[in-house]
Amino acid sequence: MADSPRRSRVCTGSVTAVVDIDAAIGFVVAHGDVVDRARLSRLRTGTPPGPDVLDVAEGGQLPDGGWPAYLEGKVASVDATCFRLAELDDLGAIGRPAARRALDWLAFRQLPDGGWEEDAALADTAPEWARPGDPEAGFYLTANAAFWLTVAGLDARAAGPLDHRVGGVYAGVVHAAALSLVARLNPDGSWPSFLAAGWLSAGVLFRQEMFQESARIQVALAERIADMSPANVAWLAASLRRVGVDEQDWILVRARRRLAETQRSDGGWESDDGHQFDVHATLTAIRACR
Repeated sequence: MADSPRRSRVCTGSVTAVVDIDAAIGFVVAHGDVVDRARLSRLRTGTPPGPDVLDVAEGGQLPDGGWPAYLEGKVASVDATCFRLAELDDLGAIGRPAARRALDWLAFRQLPDGGWEEDAALADTAPEWARPGDPEAGFYLTANAAFWLTVAGLDARAAGPLDHRVGGVYAGVVHAAALSLVARLNPDGSWPSFLAAGWLSAGVLFRQEMFQESARIQVALAERIADMSPANVAWLAASLRRVGVDEQDWILVRARRRLAETQRSDGGWESDDGHQFDVHATLTAIRACR
């Protein structure tokens, strides 16, 4: 019997692991909000969201183009803006004016050394991974901002002239970020920052055709997959697939196996940020396995 089109099968030797996509879809439908369900619909069928959904997804954007970390916030956050761009990417809205303004804002915020950090005004409220002035946070924010500028660069037109080099309209910005990231990598491929900075950096360097540097990071990541949380494995796999790493690449096969092992009986996956984010983690897993 042929595999169900709703299941993602990973075979390793004599072991077969299966991600139950039907169950994951059911979890999002049962527990997601209107934006979550619209993201699911586009991931499954390519159906574009309606204007009302886009209004919600793009809501709260500040005049400078970024999004604040908190409702009613007045200072844009690099981390929060990247999170919104990920949602808009799922909705197929990365080329809309709201996303273009956010991408341009990120590009404008790049520091002279090629990196990013949060506004000093957020020092008292930023989580540890986004704390202004902290080198580990700066590396993570650089990887995150550069990742989304990389992903969107070939799809979205910035305020300046279109650039057809690797990275598209943000080629110079992304290249400077890649050099900043590479300069801080350790010889064994490890990085001086939080776990997520690894796969985001690997994605940036892969698209910059710095394949050796990207591969070193991927080897270091693969060794840790067995101990990663489900949400992190989903984020890793979805990020690498988004930048064009082949789905049969060994790190992605290993990641899907881990997702199959950690999928709950209700179809969802657990978020590291509390159960209110389980739907987001599940959508990320669906994106990784679709």
